[in-house]
Amino acid sequence: MYAISTRRMARIGSERMIPSFSDIMRPMLDALSDGSVRDTVWLRDEIARRFGVSPEERTELLPSGTGRLFDNRVAWAYVHLQHAGAIERVARANYRITPRGTKLLAENLTLIDVKVLSQFPELVAFRKGRKGKEKQAQVATAAADLADDKSPTERLAEAHADHRDELIAVLLDRIRTCDPTFFEHLVLRVLVAMGYGGSEEEASEHLGKSGDGGVDGVINEDRLGLDQVYVQAKRRAESGVGRPEVNSFVGALAGRGAKKGVFITSTHFSPDAETYVAKEVKDFKVVLIDGEKLADLMLRFGVGVSTRETFAVQEIDEDFFTEELG
Repeated sequence: MYAISTRRMARIGSERMIPSFSDIMRPMLDALSDGSVRDTVWLRDEIARRFGVSPEERTELLPSGTGRLFDNRVAWAYVHLQHAGAIERVARANYRITPRGTKLLAENLTLIDVKVLSQFPELVAFRKGRKGKEKQAQVATAAADLADDKSPTERLAEAHADHRDELIAVLLDRIRTCDPTFFEHLVLRVLVAMGYGGSEEEASEHLGKSGDGGVDGVINEDRLGLDQVYVQAKRRAESGVGRPEVNSFVGALAGRGAKKGVFITSTHFSPDAETYVAKEVKDFKVVLIDGEKLADLMLRFGVGVSTRETFAVQEIDEDFFTEELG
C-alpha cells in the first residue's frame, strides 16, 4: 500500500486522508508498467486499492460540491502524465505507459510530481496554456512556479476563496464606517433579500419606528405576515456588543410579547453575550449576527455587491467516454 506524502496529505472529515494528484502519479505509472491498456474506471479502482481509499472516502465531494474529490485527483493525475508524455491515450478513456514513462519509473523516484514532470516542455506548455515548445530558460522558470501538488480545480477553488475573503474584509470596513441609519437600512436589505418582510417597502413600514426598549424595528417573518421578528441593529466601528445590551433586547422582546428576535452588529459579540443566548435564553428564539456573518450574508444574497464575471467549472464526463455512442 502506498503512503501519502506528509506535506501533501489532504484531510477529509476528522481522520480520513485522500492522496493528492501528485501522490497518485507514481502509483499510476506502476499500475501501467506492464504495458497493458487500462481504462479510467480500472485506474480509479486500482489507485483506491493501492492507497486503501475506502468506498466512503471515494464519495467525498470537492469543496464546490460539483464532483468527487478522489475521482478528480485521479483524473488530473492521468491528464498530467499524458501531457508529460509518460502515458498515452490509445482509445476513449484508455491509457498505456510510454517509453518515457518507463524511463521515469527506472529512476526509482519516491515521488513523481509536477516538479519532476516539468522537465518535459510539453507539460509546462499545457500547464501554462501555451502551444509549442518553450525556450529552456522559460521552461525552467515556469517549472519553478508550477511546483505544487494541487489540481487546477483545487487551485481555482482556493483562488475563489481568497477573493471572497478579500471582499468580506472590504465589506466589513464599509459597514463599520457607514452612517448608523444607513446601517439599519442595510440590515433591512439583507433581511428582505433572505425572504423576510415580503418587500422592502412593506418591511420599511416597521423598521426604525420603535427606537426604545432595545428594539429598532419589527419585520414580517413571511410574506403573509403570519409571524414577526424583532430587530436590533448596532453599527459600531470597533467595540463589540456585550451581554447587557443583548439582555436588554431579550427584555424588550418579553415586554412586547414577542418570541423571535435578531440582533445584528457590524463588529462582534462578547463570549458572555453568546453564552447567554445559547444557554440562558429559553423562552425566546434569538439569533446573533456579527459583522463577518453579515458580510457573508451580503455576498450570498447579493446585497452591496455586483457580479462582474462568472466562470463555469467543467469536468470530463467519464461515463460519456466509456459508453458506446449511437
